[in-house]
Amino acid sequence: MPPRLPSITDFLTDGSLIRVCDATQRITGLPVSLRDARGRVIVRGDGERAYAVQTAGLEATTEVSATLNAPLTISSGVIGSISVEIAGDHVDPEHHGNIREFITNLAATVAEVCEGQTQLRRRVDELGVLYRLSSMLVGATTVDAVLKNALESAVSMLGASAGSIRILDAERSILQLRASVGLSTAYIAAAGALPADRACDCDALSGSVVIIPDIREREDFIHVDAFDAEQLRGMASVGLCFRGETLGLMRLYSSDAMDLSAEERDMLQSIAQQIAAAIANARLLEAEADARRVRRQLELASDVQRRMLPARLPEVEKLDIAARYESCFELGGDFYDVFCHEGNVAMTLGDVVGKGLPAALLMSSVRATIRAHTHSVGDVDEVMALTNTALCRDTLMNEFATVFLGVIDPASLKLGYCNAGHEPPIVVRVPAHRAPTTADIDELPIGGMVLGVDPSQRYQQGVYDLEPGDVVLIHSDGLPDAMNFDEKRFGKRRVRKALLDILAFDPHATADRIANHILWESRRFTGLARQTDDTTILVARVKR
Repeated sequence: MPPRLPSITDFLTDGSLIRVCDATQRITGLPVSLRDARGRVIVRGDGERAYAVQTAGLEATTEVSATLNAPLTISSGVIGSISVEIAGDHVDPEHHGNIREFITNLAATVAEVCEGQTQLRRRVDELGVLYRLSSMLVGATTVDAVLKNALESAVSMLGASAGSIRILDAERSILQLRASVGLSTAYIAAAGALPADRACDCDALSGSVVIIPDIREREDFIHVDAFDAEQLRGMASVGLCFRGETLGLMRLYSSDAMDLSAEERDMLQSIAQQIAAAIANARLLEAEADARRVRRQLELASDVQRRMLPARLPEVEKLDIAARYESCFELGGDFYDVFCHEGNVAMTLGDVVGKGLPAALLMSSVRATIRAHTHSVGDVDEVMALTNTALCRDTLMNEFATVFLGVIDPASLKLGYCNAGHEPPIVVRVPAHRAPTTADIDELPIGGMVLGVDPSQRYQQGVYDLEPGDVVLIHSDGLPDAMNFDEKRFGKRRVRKALLDILAFDPHATADRIANHILWESRRFTGLARQTDDTTILVARVKR
């Protein structure tokens, strides 16, 4: 839509121009008038407004021999002029030249002021448009709602006949039509998708405003027949760019030849930038909503996973058992289980490779398989072999688990165990007459390689004879691998020291107190440093 050319009457707001004409007439002693672009007298030098059409200059009682007209020119054109009528008795050439110079300079000054006012009004109008557009976009929470509201606003504000917005697909090779105004369903069906590498769209996709006055003059334009059917002729395109990234393309169509002024081009670019920012914001809101849904699902899955851990540990006459579990994420890959089978107590602790949901699902499978085979088979080496076969069959090459399984006979205090690539548990024999030392520590390494790698792997069973007062510590690698802010590991040496320290301080410490002390020492070492692995501790103490 062509902009309306300002008139000198737009600037007669506070009386300044009227006072200028009056002062000029008093200074020069000549009749002064302010005229519009068509030559009509708007203001006389005596301050009187005169809207009657004057075709031959001012009415004067003296003979007019010369008229000096100084045009008032701003960037959009001539908006009027300052005129001085010189009578016959004031035709002195030198005086005539001085008056001309004075009026010319005065007109230039007035035009400069009018230009400033015009630019200011233009900016205020533009801000008002963008504010209204922003207000409409605030309530739109989806990308489609943003596009529809913004396009309707752009078409209305710039007086276009129709408009469309296309968004780049994930591969950034296709411009998909996502919103349209004033276009028929037939046109939308015919022009639903366009290649993004067309030469005519390159400049527009970079953020520039590209004007095509008449589409029919462009040989590279696609769907000319559909465009003719819409009775459209001109087109303006501008990219939707946000923080250096092009999101899509907006087009405005006109039924006549498209012609936008510099101000309208600026406005179109501002609207496009606003739309791009709104699209980015809507995508963030959608992503946030998706993240909330995923987080809720993770919370539910985490609750289910924690319910799979023993709610209460079995009470055994000759054994005191305690467990601690800390996950670094909502879902973890560590697990432990303690249950009774035919009078024996089975203890298992495992660590599945990876983090998050995949590890949690795999952990559930391994835990269920071990428990099922323990009840049906009994021998820990055979249980481990069957679990390994199932894991190799159902998992990928990079999915595996380390597991320790031990079965204690409370009557004989024999511990039969199998260690499938897990951190070796340690047994501390606590002497009755002194504090335990590293010499009183044994490891339980016998078993085989990790589960889920080699289906032909054979596992061995180890046997350890426990005695009253012995402490068995089983833990995941998250305990020794815990790091502080200096990226130093807690390490096996500190794990053993923490265990020996509590037994030296309290030789009769319960399994609960031992587990709490070890976990406290680990936390004291790491401080508030973010951990990247789960920590699981299982302590069994033979009662004296």
